[in-house]
Amino acid sequence: MTVTSVVVVGGGIAGVSTVAELRKNGYAGELTLVSADAVPYDRPPLSKAYLAGEKPLDAIALQRPDWYADQQISLIGDAVAVSVRPDAGEVELADGRVLPADRIVLATGGRAVRPTFGQLGRDAPVHVLRDVADADRLRTQLVPGARLLIVGGGLIGAEVASTARGLGAEVVLVDPLDPPLAAAVGTEVARWLHGLHAEHGGEALTTTVETLLEARAGVAVQLKGEPDSRRFDVVLLAVGLVSETGLAEAAGLETSRGILVDSGQVTSHPSVLAVGDCARLRDHPRAEHWEAAQRDGARAAATILGSAPPPATAPWWWSDRYGLHVEGVGEMRSPDAEHQTVVRGVVGQPPFSVFTLRGERVIGAVAVDDPNAVRAARRMIDRGVDVRASDLADPATDLRKLLRGTR
Repeated sequence: MTVTSVVVVGGGIAGVSTVAELRKNGYAGELTLVSADAVPYDRPPLSKAYLAGEKPLDAIALQRPDWYADQQISLIGDAVAVSVRPDAGEVELADGRVLPADRIVLATGGRAVRPTFGQLGRDAPVHVLRDVADADRLRTQLVPGARLLIVGGGLIGAEVASTARGLGAEVVLVDPLDPPLAAAVGTEVARWLHGLHAEHGGEALTTTVETLLEARAGVAVQLKGEPDSRRFDVVLLAVGLVSETGLAEAAGLETSRGILVDSGQVTSHPSVLAVGDCARLRDHPRAEHWEAAQRDGARAAATILGSAPPPATAPWWWSDRYGLHVEGVGEMRSPDAEHQTVVRGVVGQPPFSVFTLRGERVIGAVAVDDPNAVRAARRMIDRGVDVRASDLADPATDLRKLLRGTR
């Protein structure tokens, strides 16, 4: 079947990447992007530069507003899809418009998890951080001296802690893991990263929240293991996200912790694809990083065009905190009979990097202020290059030579 009309529902990086890749690779049919926002914007800055007030909304747009018209993409902003009808090839919007489509791409993203810790009024200063409106509400309360509790020490929680300290807020971060992010960066690096909160005047606790109660001024928080509650002016819940699967479920698509897709991003209905945080490859965990969503869009575009998908590559992510840039790629593992850890430089003295090897093959790396090391590690993983641990560990070794097999 010739595809002459495509509707993409969702204006995040996955949705914008899908329409961009379709046009880039020769799709000439009707192309519509439905976005809940007036103009799609990038989300990583919401916990950093945008939250800090260093970048305005127009500076974090994924594409300039006139790009969509230039690419002959119909951008329907400030719009919500309320129904997807795969058999009829239709997407219905909240205003009653019905958009015809030979292919529908769901890029509906995810929503922040909001656990219930007690009875709180609607105006209680308890926030999540998922969109610009969330960031705007949170920013108004991050004034010098404000007491902020962050529940969750993952990437978003740590980034907000750094931003809030820069704005002069007093920060307490709690997480039950000791340390958070060990699975992503290894225990040694995770412990050092987590220790940065205290080094920069914050407080990081290994515990959980038992109750949140609205107080006369702020929120009274009972932390597990503490005899008395603490009072905070503002609370941020940064404990993960769940996929937005409502449209898919109503349309009869198969879901399980996300909209289930195959390797070409096709759902259980052949006319519907799903990309980004709302999608999950069957028999695999869901990927939530920015580049993973971008690559989903590229695969979906290739499927619609009937062309070869982009080559697979090791998953990559990044984060920024306290003026440091952290990147990771692949899979970090603790040393055991099959794996060894190799440190290049000194952990805690940036720039440094840490690699995980299985035999003589790099399978993962994390680096602080050393992006070239992660870039090289990614190529080693993708190409299956054999390396010696001693060469990786030596800062004088040119990693590019290792990629060429030169030792």
